[in-house]
Amino acid sequence: MNAGGTKQYDGWTTVALLLTGGYLFMVVWPLITVLFSSVTDEAGFSLDGFSTFFSSRLYYGTLLNSLVVTVCVTVLAFVIAFPLAYFMTMFQVRGNRIIQILILASMMSPPFIGAYSWILLLGNNGLITRWLQSTLGLESPSIYGFAGIVLVLTLQLVPLIFTYLMGAWRTIDVALLEAAESMGITGWRRAAKVIMPLLLPTVLGGSLLVFVRAFADFGTPMLIGQGFRTIPVLIYSSFVGEVSIDRSFASAVAVIVIAVTLAVFLIQKYIVDRRTFSMTAMRPIEPKRLTGWRGLLIHGYVYGFLVLALAPLIVVVVSSFRNTLYGQFVDGFSFRNYITAQRDIFRYIGNTFSIGITALVLLVMVAVLVSYLTVRRKNALTGLLDTMTMIPYVVPGLVIGIALITAYSQPPLVLTGSFAIMVLALAIRRLPYTVRSTTALMYQFSPSIEEAAVSLGASKTRTLIQIVVPALAPGILAGAVLSWVTIITELSTTLFLYNTSTQTLALGIYAQVIRGQLGTAAALSTILLVLTMLSLLLLMRMSGGNREVRI
Repeated sequence: MNAGGTKQYDGWTTVALLLTGGYLFMVVWPLITVLFSSVTDEAGFSLDGFSTFFSSRLYYGTLLNSLVVTVCVTVLAFVIAFPLAYFMTMFQVRGNRIIQILILASMMSPPFIGAYSWILLLGNNGLITRWLQSTLGLESPSIYGFAGIVLVLTLQLVPLIFTYLMGAWRTIDVALLEAAESMGITGWRRAAKVIMPLLLPTVLGGSLLVFVRAFADFGTPMLIGQGFRTIPVLIYSSFVGEVSIDRSFASAVAVIVIAVTLAVFLIQKYIVDRRTFSMTAMRPIEPKRLTGWRGLLIHGYVYGFLVLALAPLIVVVVSSFRNTLYGQFVDGFSFRNYITAQRDIFRYIGNTFSIGITALVLLVMVAVLVSYLTVRRKNALTGLLDTMTMIPYVVPGLVIGIALITAYSQPPLVLTGSFAIMVLALAIRRLPYTVRSTTALMYQFSPSIEEAAVSLGASKTRTLIQIVVPALAPGILAGAVLSWVTIITELSTTLFLYNTSTQTLALGIYAQVIRGQLGTAAALSTILLVLTMLSLLLLMRMSGGNREVRI
């Protein structure tokens, strides 16, 4: 300290300033340009975009549609996930560990792959549709519209709440359950009156993520929505419409989406802050053996959900080997889909790895620096930086994509379609989650070890590079693998930003489905699923099977 008792300016302050300036320029400024675009037109200041949206049922109805879908998906996901986590924790379910891995794996594929696979099952020419018509003479329920969107998103997002609940269950002491049982409260009454209040912060946290993902999902309603339009589809069609483009209107709708997600986030945060408490399981719950009809019902519930969750993925893999004619499936199996699309496959895989790995390296470097600054160098500047990194947490990926193309599609900095903007978009999208997980690791690392290194003559920078990072490397790498999975499956953030030279596997799959090339789409989806599974196996191996996964 100096004579005035204030902290001296040092190199870490420079790092904090550079990170804050970079974040303001790369994230905050693009979002400000969207806000500016929403209240201006060629003549100057204008609120016509908002006026148009709220004056037409065709437009504001998409917001109502999205809210109805999102609420239904969030409620259904919890209703399904809570019993699933309860059974998996309280009872000995056969194959428990494998089931958890498979449930997690089912969540890692993009939602639009789930939509596409259900088209293969229940579409107009789907497997189940044709079987019911030819064998039983029955007409299958349609996968298109509101019901189909809710089905696909619910199956996709149940594992998200399930993962949060499984982590929270491990903090409950069995003494609480025994105390409730001694008072005559058992079974579902105990789950509702004792366990549920304890898990409420976790449930709200998981539900917020489900809400944001369902509300902002573009691929699913685009593929199977048909006449049921949601707000992400409206934004997309307004921004890159075939008939007309109204970017001012699209920006206004994007601002409305941000307002909705921000309001939900603040409400969730307010409730959680009022009910925050800590638990430590001195005696973790010991699963009980299942016998009789109860065992059959519980196993039936767990395995039944697993079949529904994995069925779309299995269908995609099998369909990738079916013969096609003009993009449509015909009888017979072969490797034709892979062979005919091998040029595109190599290009998509090359782009996925080059863009994804570059984004991942950038992401990890920034996350480590931000975490170190916010934990070890606490001040107003690092507090601001920590708060800003949470912005993409509540801003949907589609809106981030619009913000980047609005800010960087004109001189002096034109990045649209470039490698750089794809890397930037993917890194921004995952940054809040990686920073939070790295910050949690940094809090667990004792400052005394760093102080010992400094006392022996090492600089703080050298201590971070040679002591802190290697000590936290297993956790950082495990988080990086999980970030990699979400990076390679990302669609909505990069939907406006790519060109043919920067098209990734996820974007390639979406393009092939839109073109009606179902066989090629299935082949590309299978490759993406294989990459996802291999990444998850690596994550499990690195974490020793004990790491709680936070999405």
